[in-house]
Amino acid sequence: MAAKDLYPEIEPFRVGELPLDDLHKMYFEESGNPDGIPVVFLHGGPGAGANASHRRFFDPKHYRIVIFDQRGSGRSGPLGEIRNNTTPLLIEDIERLRRHLGVESWFVFGGSWGSTLALAYAEFHPDRVRGLALRGIFLCRQSEIQWFLYGIRELAPEAWRAFSGFIPENERHDLLGAYHKRLMNPDPAIHMPAARAWSVYEGSCSTLLPSPETVQAFSGDTLALGLARTEAHYFLNNIFLPDNFLLENVNRIRHIPAVIVQGRYDLVCPIRSADDLAQAWPEARYQIIPNAGHSAMEPGTRAALVQAMERFKELG
Repeated sequence: MAAKDLYPEIEPFRVGELPLDDLHKMYFEESGNPDGIPVVFLHGGPGAGANASHRRFFDPKHYRIVIFDQRGSGRSGPLGEIRNNTTPLLIEDIERLRRHLGVESWFVFGGSWGSTLALAYAEFHPDRVRGLALRGIFLCRQSEIQWFLYGIRELAPEAWRAFSGFIPENERHDLLGAYHKRLMNPDPAIHMPAARAWSVYEGSCSTLLPSPETVQAFSGDTLALGLARTEAHYFLNNIFLPDNFLLENVNRIRHIPAVIVQGRYDLVCPIRSADDLAQAWPEARYQIIPNAGHSAMEPGTRAALVQAMERFKELG
């Protein structure tokens, strides 16, 4: 199959807001073919939110493309709200949205934290998943969290120096705790600089080659606050699932068609996690992109993801 790039830009045919509880409301949208095969896009972070470019991984003539912002993220309110914000609740939210839209089952597409949530959702609701397209695998094990907080300095010392340097030296032995304290402070003069420092760090490490555009996007207030506050909250709580839950329960989903796309030089979610998942799930199609980092928008990665969704057309 010839490589394809992203599909042209499209606008949603439906935009809505779904109440989740007394505190949270979910932004969602549908684009593409209203009568097409449903696919749901799970954004990264947690807390990063979705954007218009995410519609473009899918053939709009074939797919009914469902995109939403998770609790506390993007256009879902309140932004950066970590109360009533856990992985089990996010899984319930996906099911609530599925029922609201009248979808029986759908393809699930997620990268980075989106791959985490996609795996968790599929393991809890395997009968609702037609196929999984996963990118930049993150299993949220302690080793992966420690890599993000400290290990990246081995390969990106400048970015890590700026990230750690935001915190006073006497607190740097616990960067997660130090950032969490500042990010949860209600004063924007305290939490916003911390959010930008955290988010810019992640954006700086997300592409194989330097990308000022990516860093600029990660420095925006909405993305920075949603991402930094929610990530710190989830990391501190081990994503609210038992340790190594996702790998230990992969047998629940091994019958589901799946593709794993991983950048060889992903600094944010190193390839070890994708390799561990592929070893535990030999039925999945595992594709390493030799000239890519973490971002879904790097040429080889986005072509592989579009191609994965092209192959899934054969499944109905």
